[in-house]
Order: sequence, then C-alpha cells, then structure tokens
Amino acid sequence: MASTFKLEEKWAKCLELIRSIVGEERYQTWFAIARPVSYEDGRLSIWLPSGYYADRYEDTFYDVLRASLYRAFGEKIKLEYQYDIVANDTSSRLRVPSAERSKVINSKLTRQIEKSPVHEMKPDFDSQLNSTLTFENYCVGKSNQLAVSIAEHIANNPDKPDFNPYFLWGHVGVGKTHLIQAIGIRIKELNPNARVLFNTMRQFQNLYYDAYKKKQIPDFINWYCSMDAILFDDLQELSGKDGTARALFPIFNHLHQHNKKLVFTCDRPPRDLEEIMDRLIDRFKWGITEQLPGPDLDLRKKILHSKAERNGLDLSEDIINLIANSAGSSVRELEGIVMGLYMRSITLNRPITLDLAREVVDNIVKTPIRKTINFEMIVENTAEYFGLDPNVIYTKSRVRDIADARQMIMYLCSKHTGLSTPAIGAKLNREHSTVLHGISAVKDRLSTSRETSDALASIEQALMK
Repeated sequence: MASTFKLEEKWAKCLELIRSIVGEERYQTWFAIARPVSYEDGRLSIWLPSGYYADRYEDTFYDVLRASLYRAFGEKIKLEYQYDIVANDTSSRLRVPSAERSKVINSKLTRQIEKSPVHEMKPDFDSQLNSTLTFENYCVGKSNQLAVSIAEHIANNPDKPDFNPYFLWGHVGVGKTHLIQAIGIRIKELNPNARVLFNTMRQFQNLYYDAYKKKQIPDFINWYCSMDAILFDDLQELSGKDGTARALFPIFNHLHQHNKKLVFTCDRPPRDLEEIMDRLIDRFKWGITEQLPGPDLDLRKKILHSKAERNGLDLSEDIINLIANSAGSSVRELEGIVMGLYMRSITLNRPITLDLAREVVDNIVKTPIRKTINFEMIVENTAEYFGLDPNVIYTKSRVRDIADARQMIMYLCSKHTGLSTPAIGAKLNREHSTVLHGISAVKDRLSTSRETSDALASIEQALMK
C-alpha cells in the first residue's frame, strides 16, 4: 500500500492536470471536493459527496479523469467511487467501481456494483407474483394491443435489450398491475431459476426504511441488484421520497447496464412526475413509454364476457351492452359490476335479468348511463377545440392545425365509437392506412406532449357533457 503522503502527492498531481484541462470554475465545482480514501493493489478509491458526482465523472469527465489518472498513477490504475446514499451516514456508504474503458475511452459507459456475499442472496425469496395474473387471462383489444404486445415481447425475450426500461402508465383500474405481473410470470415460466421480483413502490419504500434503521442500506441495494427482472408498481408513490430515490438510482443503473429487465407502472407519464430527481426521470426515457388506455367499448364487452364465463354466469348480449355502455374506462369497475350482479342474484334468489343489471349498475356506477358518442359529435367538438370550421376536416388540407385535428378525430373515433378504421377513413375521405398512422401519431404524442394530452382531455370532457 502506498503511504498516505505518496497517495496525497499522486492525487494532487492528478487534480492539477484536471484543473489545467477543465478550467478553474469547473474544477472547483466538480473536483475540489473529492478526497482520496485508499490506494491498494492498483485500485484508487475516492470519496464523493453523492452518487450524482460519480455520474458526472462517468458521463461528462471520464476522458479527462482517466487521462489524468494514467499520468499520475500509471495506466493500470483502477478507480472506485465511495459515497453515502444517506448524507453523513457512513453505514449507507456504497462502493461503485468506475467503468473499465482503459483502451477505448470513448466507448459506451459501463459500470458494475459490488454484490453482497452469496449468503445474503437468498434463493428462496418471495417473488410477490400472483399466479392468476397471466397473459392468457388478460383481455386484449384494439385499445390496449400495443401495450400488451410490448409486454409480451419483453417477457418472451428477456435476454434482448429492447424496451428496457418499460414505463407503462395509465389511470387507476385499467389493468397495469395485471400486465406487468404477466411479464414476470412468463419470464419465470421460460426460466424457473430467473430472479424476478414484483414490488409496489410502497413496499420498496418500507424495505428501504427498514434497511435504513438497521444500517443495512448497501446490503439492501446489492440484494436488489442481484435480480434478473424487477417490476415496480405505482411509481408515483416515489414523489418526494428523496432517500428512496437515491437508493433506486444505483439499482436502476446496475440492472440496466447488465441488461436485466426493469418495468415500471405509474398513473402518469414521466414528464408529469413531480418531486422526483431529474436524473432518474431521464433514465425512465431510455427505454419505451407507453400508455395503457381505459378499455374501449369492444374491449369492455370482451372483458365482461370473460369475467362472466369465469364466474359461471350466463349474461345476455343486452346485459353485456348495458354494462359496457354504463361503466367507465376501468376494468375494476367492470369486475365490480359482474360480482355485484352475481351476489345480488344469489342474495335475492332472482334470475339475472336486464332489470336486475340496471339495479346493480345504478348502485355501483356513480354517473348516469353514458350517452353514446358518435362520429359527428367528435368532429364537432374537436373542430371547436382547434377553432376550425368542421367542414375543413374533410378537405385535403395539410395545414398543421387541420391535420392535428383530423388525427385527433381518428384517435377519438377509435377509442369511443365502434367504428372500424376503414369506416373512420371512409367518413373522413381517407385511406385505411392513413387512419392507422393518425391513431399511432396521436398515441406517440400523448406520451411526450402535454399540449396533446391537454387537448385530448378537454375534448373528451366536452364529449361527456
């Protein structure tokens, strides 16, 4: 081991080289605060105030830092960062090796986190997977087909880097939890030895807090880093939880770097998350963000048929249509109506009739039976929102506002009416492929553009009045 004096001397030489390259201001901001901890067997360990500094060293200053270390310590130098997950709590200190890019400095960033001893990695942990929440009993329709296709691709190809992380967002009760549980179950079916874990963000917070109290945060992080796939539910619960977010950050980095699957659900897209560190939100955007919309009319009917069949109920098409047109865009509400119908029939010893179904719907659904939304209503309300004459929608004009309004109409018709895409195209004097493109374009913009999501919300609100 080099003497303390020798280590300080070499580190001082390294810092002077860095200062001469990055300038005084950046040096004072990013490097003056770093401290050498040890130098043994060619590995230099330096202390930093937080993981954010380590990220900046790797992402922004890697070439400068590595070149300066070579000059001061020799080309066989290996670098390790130390920082506390919890400020001023040495029991939470993490040791993170720098990327090994010695010969190709500009190659893609890599990083490894040291794992805990094998005895800490318990093989018999509970994956928290519900065996009933599979792809086989997940109802798929036009409105959720893309989100389900991505989920199945991830589950069937866990070794591929595609769609990692998968950020699935949607309102309460649309089936997000079922879908990501199905991913975990399929991965386990294909590889029973895969370490797959489902956690609500509340569970993750509680486990983090327990590790914090027991001064076991490094073990907590390293255990999560041993997973092959982690499915986090209700990410919005992370808002304002800075300590938990700091613990999630190295877990995310490690699993993503090693192509382990990361799946998140949330009630809003990443751009709308508040009080969550920006660098974590940026990482959610590395993969794919997809909305899971509420089920459209056809899918609501399909879900009702499926629920009725599983519960041994014989529901007529009139009853199915009544419930599908009355319920909101929530799978849970549909399930509640079916179970309410079942229990009311047994309790009152009455056959399941249209009148009984109306009673159940009136008790469960807070709003009156929704009015039917048709093509003309959608055109009128969309044109009004965009400040257009409805007649221009049918023209061949490609003016931006008209084109955007036309695509919004295609999307709304697909979501709220029983019209097929060829039928929508015929009404708008457009080809079937043009309608498909328009629907897809709106879906893409909804995940990235607040303007588009606000427009959709306003038009839908007007349609529901």
